[in-house]
Amino acid sequence: MIQSNNIIKTIGEKMILRGMNLEIASGETVAIIGPNGAGKSTWLKITAGLLKPTEGSLLIDEEPLKKDKYELQQIIGYLGHQSFLYEHFSPVENLRFFAKLYHVKKPDKRIDDLIEEVGLTFFKYEPVRSFSRGMIQRLAIARAILHDPKILLLDEPHTGLDQQAVDILNKVILRLKKKGVTVVLVTHDFPQVIKTCDRVIILKNGRVKDDIPLEGQDVNWLYTHYERQAIHS
Repeated sequence: MIQSNNIIKTIGEKMILRGMNLEIASGETVAIIGPNGAGKSTWLKITAGLLKPTEGSLLIDEEPLKKDKYELQQIIGYLGHQSFLYEHFSPVENLRFFAKLYHVKKPDKRIDDLIEEVGLTFFKYEPVRSFSRGMIQRLAIARAILHDPKILLLDEPHTGLDQQAVDILNKVILRLKKKGVTVVLVTHDFPQVIKTCDRVIILKNGRVKDDIPLEGQDVNWLYTHYERQAIHS
């Protein structure tokens, strides 16, 4: 479903991605890990259609992802470091706004169900400006999956969440995984990688350093393998 073909990304005089080759199949849940500056978030933004590669191509279902490819962008949900929420709106008002942008049919029930799923039912009519960091992140997760995307791209989604919110997010990821949604997770949170992902990609210096299945592995193995591949090699 996602094909990254020799992607190079240069910003100014700095080369961030140095020939990123990667394939992610439909329905996979994949973690991308690596040191700061490895190019993880940059690649995710290119995959979301928010950045253009300097060289190479990004294909979704074998079609190039471009800004004018509205149909392709409709199947992608993206949660980055910004929530894209309007702080003077309530959760209901925010999600209604995005439902119109994505032409969601019968949005009211969908909105109520998502607000309940992310644990914000008691705050659904409160302005977002009064929310904690974790509550904003929960609502941003609801925004990212509101239009029922086939691909969900998450950049450090567990950051700033308390344990309850971490558990809620993991349940959302596992529900989508069961449904066949392709989930790509950029993270430093190795325990959550083990709990939710099928496969892990290690990036270093803008290239894929390793690509390994996670079945049967635990957190200690992942820490050890990561240190060997991304830090000491």
